[in-house]
Amino acid sequence: MKLWTIMAQIIEGLNSKRSMLILILSGLSITLMEYHFSIKNHLQEMYVCWNNQVEEPQLTAWFNPKKRPDVITTTDWLAPVIWEGTYDRQILDEYYKKLNITIGLAVCAYGKFRAQYLKQFLKSADQHFMAGYRVIIYILMDDFNKLPYVELGPRRTFKVLPLLQPDTGQASYLNYMNRLYEFLKDDIQYEVNFLFIMTTNQIFKYDFGVETLGRSVAQIDARWYFKKTHNFSYERRANSAAFIPFGEGDFYYHPAILGGTPLEISTLIKQYLDGNMRDTANKLTSLYESHLNKYFFDHKPTKLLSPEYNWDPNFETPPQIKHVKIVWQSKMS
Repeated sequence: MKLWTIMAQIIEGLNSKRSMLILILSGLSITLMEYHFSIKNHLQEMYVCWNNQVEEPQLTAWFNPKKRPDVITTTDWLAPVIWEGTYDRQILDEYYKKLNITIGLAVCAYGKFRAQYLKQFLKSADQHFMAGYRVIIYILMDDFNKLPYVELGPRRTFKVLPLLQPDTGQASYLNYMNRLYEFLKDDIQYEVNFLFIMTTNQIFKYDFGVETLGRSVAQIDARWYFKKTHNFSYERRANSAAFIPFGEGDFYYHPAILGGTPLEISTLIKQYLDGNMRDTANKLTSLYESHLNKYFFDHKPTKLLSPEYNWDPNFETPPQIKHVKIVWQSKMS
């Protein structure tokens, strides 16, 4: 009898300890979950606060279109077109540095030359992109082993985000935009105040500064700007979601650079994804840049970047181009 009593007491003790351990672990799990959601809620509150309270600086305080009578400096809907000489970056720096903003830069690296292009892009971005500001670089890659080593300066960080193994051509870009849209919703929108999306086959040559910030920022395509024609290469098939009729349109926008608030970028990407899905259902193949131009046709950008911000060195440089900020990298073979 004594043996059975002792065994019963041991089992009871073990059960008590196990129950206590389970209670402790459960409590820790609940605490961690509460902490996680409190952080997330705090970031969301900060995001809402920013979007409800921030205002862009008065345009007349930093932008003078009369300084460049040789080019288009203001659109028909009164949005500024940023050329060298039209802006006062010192005034903008004083304004934005008081707000302690964070700027995001998203790039996609996949395919044969990802490492070569990406390294040059990152090195030049570290030097010239938003110098003096807190910057987060988001690198979407399909193979983390191809990430080049680049030492970033102060106030610069990067995050490597997984990109599902892409196919080629438009399928790759669709995959990229799908993933970027997910990351925007889940994290990026709570981490940065402004975001730029760029292609990696570019190199920064001079400072790309806060004169480029805005709610919705589009890059003018240099090829079409200097042709001075309204017969842009928009999507002309009437049954496409990206359709723009002949004779309509303001500028042709290049997909290599896109900027704005995370909310605006999310809205644009969502329209592209929905439009692409609709075209696929109608057995149409449509380009991302066609949907980009369609979006800006319907929703005018609040700021436009001149061809100085995205120049092909193979072009003969016209006198209107005073200071090239970004050039295309040489094609690799």
